[in-house]
Amino acid sequence: MAYQLKQEHLIAGMWIGNSDRFASSPGSGPTHHFPYGSPELVHQAVEAAEEAFVTYSQTTREERAHFLRCIAEEIDAVGAEITAIAGEETGLPSARLEGERGRTCGQLRMFAEVLGKGDYLDCRKDVALAERTPIPRPELRLMQLPVGPVAVFGASNFPLAFSTAGGDTASALAAGCSVVVKAHQAHPGTSDVVAQAIERAIRRAGMPNGVFSMIHGGSRAVGEALVQHPLITAVGFTGSLVGGRALFDLCVSRANPIPFYGELGSINPMFLLPGALAARGEEIGKDWASSLTMGAGQFCTNPGIVIAIENEETEKFISAAKEALEGAKPQTMLTDGIAYAYREGQERISGTKGIRSLLDTVCEQRQATPYLYETDCKTWLANGSLGHEVFGPLGLIVKVSDFVQMIEVAKRLDGQLTCTLHASDADIDFGRSLMPILTRKAGRVLANAYPTGVEVCDAMVHGGPYPASTNFGATSVGSMAIRRFLRPVCFQDIPEALLPEDLR
Repeated sequence: MAYQLKQEHLIAGMWIGNSDRFASSPGSGPTHHFPYGSPELVHQAVEAAEEAFVTYSQTTREERAHFLRCIAEEIDAVGAEITAIAGEETGLPSARLEGERGRTCGQLRMFAEVLGKGDYLDCRKDVALAERTPIPRPELRLMQLPVGPVAVFGASNFPLAFSTAGGDTASALAAGCSVVVKAHQAHPGTSDVVAQAIERAIRRAGMPNGVFSMIHGGSRAVGEALVQHPLITAVGFTGSLVGGRALFDLCVSRANPIPFYGELGSINPMFLLPGALAARGEEIGKDWASSLTMGAGQFCTNPGIVIAIENEETEKFISAAKEALEGAKPQTMLTDGIAYAYREGQERISGTKGIRSLLDTVCEQRQATPYLYETDCKTWLANGSLGHEVFGPLGLIVKVSDFVQMIEVAKRLDGQLTCTLHASDADIDFGRSLMPILTRKAGRVLANAYPTGVEVCDAMVHGGPYPASTNFGATSVGSMAIRRFLRPVCFQDIPEALLPEDLR
């Protein structure tokens, strides 16, 4: 099925274009032209979002659940078109895109189920104690209410699941918030087709037009205007540390500061304990290589760092990983900018004194090939830049002399999305010593697995201490993500007829 592009902004139910346009940069297929955004269009979209919020925030949980299911159905209905345009823009294979579309629609349907249960509202009641002395207690009731219009920034590495109708949009709409999306320039056509699906869902569900708007970028001014608009009450972002930190600083420097829920990157260290290496070191090496190169390493949970005690079993692990990486074929990266940053990161790592190359390859244009390096504990601890994310299939093995040095490396880590232990029953005492450190460093701790692959479910946490994310108490994946766009309100002695329906 051929995709049909509007090649315009969607603002409160109207498709708006202009003659000032930028060209897409597809990995293959035709180039398309899209209108530049502007602060004026941002203002128009946010004003419409505020107006829509007054109505949308008062809809019932059942009405919002129906709306989310309508979005999922409309996206599924144009699945072939989405796969076609997203494949051209990103270079991702059809199977990956179809899986990501399934995850995107699964998130929407999951939040519809969350709405049906209603426990996310955290409703509480303290009965009045009129006879209590010396001071009577009033009747108090509490529930979570939506915060207001939310800004969402599409991510470059997930054109669907973290983009126009991705997790941030789904959770904000579920909470009862209106949404303004800044589409990512890496996949404007994909955003266009998905926005059309959301527009159809708005009409089907009878929701106010301003509940969702999408604006293309083109300059930093668009993003800056969005996070600084006084009617925006929260921001969801997945992207680079540099870009995210700049937007975070703008959010907190506003006259009315707002929360910035940014997921900014992670090196996702894996700790290989002696018993696990002795039992299955070669298997771990092969599986790590597979995880490292999955999707050209363009996952925020890509396990880029391994920490292991220097011994014969570690060498077997390294040999197996190197052999697997040597067989990896070049993969197309999502954008020219990501490919350039990957080469730049590789040069930074390889140029550090004390780094030894185990596998050198050649990356050309948007093609990524894996690299493998090793170093010692002293070099790692002396060079903080080695702990900065390299977005791509580059692995660094940190050899430590003993478990004491392994603990030291763990303590010196920055905040992470994930930390992984590979351990056997013989490693339990080592694990007990590491776990209190790793749980302070990461939002998700794994055992004998690989962090690439973030399950969408109740118990998932996709976030962590800075710089993994800007709010360690939040997650951008899983049912708890809805809490980011809610705030608790206490009602004291309010007549029942004036209370929100869920509190009556």
